[in-house]
Amino acid sequence: MSKSRQPVKRPASLLPLAHRERVGWHDHEHDQLAYPSHGVLEVSTDAGMWVVPPHRAVWLPAGVPHSHRAHGPTQLRTVNFTPGEPAFGGPTVLAVSPLLREVIIALTAEDGLAVRPRRNLERVALDQLRRVEELPLHLPVPVDDRLRSIAAALADDPADRRTLAEFGRAAGASERTLSRLFRQETSMTFPQWRAQVRLHHALILLATGASVTGVAAACGYAGPSAFIEAFRHAFGTTPGRVASRPADM
Repeated sequence: MSKSRQPVKRPASLLPLAHRERVGWHDHEHDQLAYPSHGVLEVSTDAGMWVVPPHRAVWLPAGVPHSHRAHGPTQLRTVNFTPGEPAFGGPTVLAVSPLLREVIIALTAEDGLAVRPRRNLERVALDQLRRVEELPLHLPVPVDDRLRSIAAALADDPADRRTLAEFGRAAGASERTLSRLFRQETSMTFPQWRAQVRLHHALILLATGASVTGVAAACGYAGPSAFIEAFRHAFGTTPGRVASRPADM
């Protein structure tokens, strides 16, 4: 897959994306804040995947090759910054405050801004970014072929309830070996990693209009209540709110 550098053409932009539309692999000379004001954005890098739901944004440092995929009709708003401030350790999903949301929308307005008002808003955005909460929405992609076979099975069916020992029998490895490899390659235990897979799939299904009950079943939760509780714990809101309200309302 080709990875090309995109020069800075605008300090901010608005890109409408259709459901399942992709933006191919590229990187930037600038740091970038990407905010889906409608829909859900999936971001892939060599280090894994991030799913960005409404009211969240993803910080993409300069020089990091990445691609995007929209789930549901998506309005992708991006704001570019000089590299290094603020300094996040890598791609990071961030909570977006109401003030930061309005600043992003103003910066990405189609009619553009004069230089001085834009600079003022960029300073406000940087101040907000220094205060935002970083969210654990990264899904690391394992490298070991045995782990990748497990990852593929769960990507096809996140409701798959097989234990690690059962996966191991199919992959030709012991539960202990696979458990060690999961911690080594993803910095997560297998249950933690599977929980993250389910949440990622849940966000994507919600973006396509699936019901909370349907998502709970498709992602392997014991029932809607268990799904709502896990979702609230991870995202601080209910799946019904994510499914029913665009981020710029």
